[in-house]
Parts: sequence; C-alpha cells; structure tokens
Amino acid sequence: MRNWDQLDETGVCSADRDCDDAEFVCDTLSIPFHRVNFVKEYWHDVFSNFLKQYERGLTPNPDIMCNRFIKFDRLVEHAFNQLKADAVATGHYARTSHGESFLCLTESDVKRGSNTDLPDHAVHLLKAVDAWKDQTFFLSQISQGALQRTLFPLGDLTKDVVKNLAKQAGMERIATKKESMGICFIGTREFKKFITEYLDPKPGNFIGVEDNKVKGIHNGHFLYTIGQRARLAGSPHAMFVAEKNPDTNDIYLAPGTKHPSLYCQTCMTDTVRWINEPPQQLLEKETLDCFFRFQHADPLVKCRLTSAGDGAVIVSLQRPVRALTPGQYAVFYLGDECLGSGQIVHNGPSLYDLNWKEYHSGQWSWDPITGEGKELAEMNFTQDSWNQWRRHLRGRLKSRDPSNGG
Repeated sequence: MRNWDQLDETGVCSADRDCDDAEFVCDTLSIPFHRVNFVKEYWHDVFSNFLKQYERGLTPNPDIMCNRFIKFDRLVEHAFNQLKADAVATGHYARTSHGESFLCLTESDVKRGSNTDLPDHAVHLLKAVDAWKDQTFFLSQISQGALQRTLFPLGDLTKDVVKNLAKQAGMERIATKKESMGICFIGTREFKKFITEYLDPKPGNFIGVEDNKVKGIHNGHFLYTIGQRARLAGSPHAMFVAEKNPDTNDIYLAPGTKHPSLYCQTCMTDTVRWINEPPQQLLEKETLDCFFRFQHADPLVKCRLTSAGDGAVIVSLQRPVRALTPGQYAVFYLGDECLGSGQIVHNGPSLYDLNWKEYHSGQWSWDPITGEGKELAEMNFTQDSWNQWRRHLRGRLKSRDPSNGG
C-alpha cells in the first residue's frame, strides 16, 4: 500500500524499501503479493486535513487519521471488493473480543464487502497482551464494520516472540529491521523544514505567560506544540510553550518544564467516535468513569466524562496532565477495552490559571512529582461550568498581569 510519493532527504523513497520487504515476506510464505496506490486518497483524507489543523493551531495525529480513513476504510474496501478477501489481517498489536471466530459466520450473517454494523456480532477492541507494544491507541477511530472483519494475529504475542517466529520462518532480515518511528511522511527530516514546504512562515510574538510581555519573535505558531521547549537566546530560564493563539499568532511561554501553566486537568473533545455504541451509562446518566490517555506511551489516567452535546464530552482527569494538546486524541479505556476516542478541541484552565495570584504571592505551589498542592481532583465540569471557565479564560491575560496589579 503506497500512501506517499515524496522522496526523503537521501533521495530514496522509504515506501519502496517497505514494498520490497513486503514482497520478500510474501515470497517466503508463498502467498500472493498485491500493490495498491492510495496517494490521492491519503492526500485528500489525511494530509490536507493535517495541514488545515496545524493552521488552526492544533497538533493533529496523522497515524490515527490514516488508520481511520485509509487502512481500515480504503484498504479494507479494496481487499473485500477487489481481492474478494474474507478478512484483513494486520500487524497491529491489538486484540478483538471475537478473535477469529467470525470466520465461522455464514454469508447470510455477513455480506462480503459490507461496512454495515452488525449489532448481533458487535466486536470490542481490546489491548494487546504485550502492554508496551499495544497499539489500540492508534486504532481508536476505526469503524465497527471494519473491526468485525479484521484479524490481529500479533495481539496475543510479545515482540520478542514475533521476532523469533520471523527468524525461524527464514525472515531474519525483517526481524532485525529497525522499527520506524515518528510521522511516516516526514521520515527523518526536521519537522520545521518539512512543514514550511506547505505552510508559509508568519512572524509572531513569544509572550511570557506570567507577565504578558513580549520575550522574542517566532516564525509561525504551527512550528510549535504545547509543552515544547522554545529556545530563546539570553533567557535566564528554559522556556516552554504553554499556549498558542492562532488568531493573533502569539505563543505563550512558561519558565521551566514543570511550570503550572503546562498542567491541565480538564479538556473538551469534538464528537466522540465510539467503536461500539456510546456507553449506556453515558447515555442514561450523562457521565462515565473510565480511563484516558492522549499519547500512546503515557500511563492511563482515571477520568470522568460528561456529555457536552452533539456527542462531545468534557474530560475531568483525576490528576493534572502536562502538555495536554488540542488536536491530539483523547482515547478512552475501560478495563482491557478501548472504547473509542475524540479529538481534543479545547483545554480547561491550567493550574496557573486557577492559582496565579496565590502563586505569585508565594501562598500556593504545586509539585508535579508528588502531586502536592491545590488540584481539581474532585471537580467535574458540566457544560455550564465549562462555558463559565471559557469566558473567564478569554479575558485572563489582561487581568492576571502582576505588573498591572492584577
């Protein structure tokens, strides 16, 4: 499957190397090898949206978008309709509640190529046995229809076992291959160099989150993400991105990587895409206690979801999280099951927003390691309280400037 045509900086398309490896595996196993080109579809469904979101000040996750729109939509459709496949097996580390049992279904149970949900055969997406390699995070937006016809053969295996099996089958070349990391179409190129090939630089101000004063100049808010270090010559402190305003092109910086402005305990998503139906508890009580993560390798955090209308939810976390980033996906879990995800569209107030007066007077501090300090552990946002906070936050920079007696 080819999704990208761009050559990397060495002048060699990495997709060609991957294609050669895939053909080698097929030859070794004596199974047919097929090529399919989704460059146009990837550009339209994933990459164009990727650029638009960066322009809006978000930091999207193209891997999750690719799984939803390309691998578990276009590719699955191609496999069923063109190759007349009964199922699709992928190398993702994940499991499903039905395993391979759906292969016993008759044609009357499942029509070939149909993407229609089958309530009687609803499949649950489950974490892999290898917790370190679990990839359900990246699968959190795929459809029920695709999941019903997908196999994850590696879900019950660890990475070491998989590599040993590959070596035993004569595929040591694949077993010893270095794993790919990062965004696939960027490769090893520097992100700033890559993104400015598509988005025009636009100078803006770095502003101190504590005093609202200009600290320097940057070349575009889309070059930075929340929590990232912004290197400023002559600054007495290491400065980190606490917030971005795409309308003014301002980036607000916090002094120190553990500054309370980098920690939030609430966020709001867009419409959540549940892998099955929305949880019954959420429908009946408009709240649901579950677990959350917004980065693949982060530990799960206990949370409470509150319905916010149109399928969106407000996420109230048990503890503050550093660099909660709009544009990333809030992925929800209950036990071993990945329930689905929604894209983060807004953060709630940071710990600094809530405590800045006491922070500057020395009456309040918070230790991100021990968790000691004033938190929001018992606060669960409703739609009304969320709107109240948003109105407060829109004017907070004018009111909290210590130099102005705020």
